[in-house]
Amino acid sequence: MDDSGSTVVLDNGAYTAKLGLASHDDPQVSLNCIMKAKAERRRAFIGNQIDECRDASGLFYILCFQKGYLLNWDIQKTVWDYFFSNEGSGINLEDRNILVTEPQLNFASIQETMVEILFEEYHCSGIHKSTTAELAAYNYCADSGEETSMQALNCIVVDVGYSFTHIVPFVRGKRVLKGIRRIEVGGKALTNHMKEIISYRHINLMDESYVVNQIKEDVCFVSQNFADDMKVHTDAKKRSEITVEYMLPDFTTVKRGYIRKSPSKKSGGDAEEEEDDSDQQSMRLCNERFTVPELLFNPSDVGIQQVGIPEAVIDALKDCPPYAHHELLRNILVIGGSSLFPGFVPRLKKEIRALAPDDLEVSLIFPDDPITYGWYGGKEMASSDGFKEILFTRDEYEENGYTASSNGR
Repeated sequence: MDDSGSTVVLDNGAYTAKLGLASHDDPQVSLNCIMKAKAERRRAFIGNQIDECRDASGLFYILCFQKGYLLNWDIQKTVWDYFFSNEGSGINLEDRNILVTEPQLNFASIQETMVEILFEEYHCSGIHKSTTAELAAYNYCADSGEETSMQALNCIVVDVGYSFTHIVPFVRGKRVLKGIRRIEVGGKALTNHMKEIISYRHINLMDESYVVNQIKEDVCFVSQNFADDMKVHTDAKKRSEITVEYMLPDFTTVKRGYIRKSPSKKSGGDAEEEEDDSDQQSMRLCNERFTVPELLFNPSDVGIQQVGIPEAVIDALKDCPPYAHHELLRNILVIGGSSLFPGFVPRLKKEIRALAPDDLEVSLIFPDDPITYGWYGGKEMASSDGFKEILFTRDEYEENGYTASSNGR
């Protein structure tokens, strides 16, 4: 098809996939895995089918990605079959072009397998592989409102993903490969750490990844002063400010847990609500709320011998041309689901500011939806005039195989 609006844009993340046509206003966001529940062992849930699960306790994920790389192709093929069916997105890949994302510094064998599956199984007419960071940078350039072309863009993309956090500098629109930094902490590591803490201190939730992930999203925040917040153990006033009572879901009347309001914060009309949830299982969460996201800044807290995100950003600068440092620090773009913790961006800016040279300005850009920001960049790229020139076509593939691809990175 020649119409650029019919190009499929797939931001294929390790946790969620963002999918839509370039002509669509917004993507469809679905979990990029197969899920099974103890209560319904015979049925597998794919993507948004999880909404049909009656009892999500003991829900476990069968992931396509392992340690950030797409390794389980049987699972990925099953998930894609659902995405590209009438029940999923209703988008048929046959004879369409596709813009698909891959991890940073992806293995050549994985790239080759992806191209082979998209051409052989789904009969695409053309493929362009990119990374979420590159699409986010492209979108930032399009959103800047300046007469700035991608070739003139200098920025650093901080992608706080599911398996890893990547710091990716762009100088004059191109990735500085030797400047890319990877930290082995992302949303998955935070959820697993929270599972261990809660299971040791409160209730055994080691098999409840789905529930713990929701708890993490509902209660966690990034501390602005870690040493001060740790006074919860000695200061009753501090403890009362941070401690919350979290009501666990029972999957009959309550599908998702929530923070229970303290009696002092309730209005008179909420008294009945207090009675209703008195039978629910609950737990009091205190320093777990900020010690879990702290791993993004101090991975060594759990034995990961790596620096935190602020230090990695400054370290990435060392491998970038000195003339670009000023622009790079002024254009730090933060994306990824784990950047949504309250307080994350202010803390990150404060720590980068403390490490950066005094004469350079530090500015962070945080989009309204950091999860789908890259997809919108893909939409812009797929609709651009030069998109067809960077496509690896089916004719090229059939004639020369994967080695003909000029997009392999």
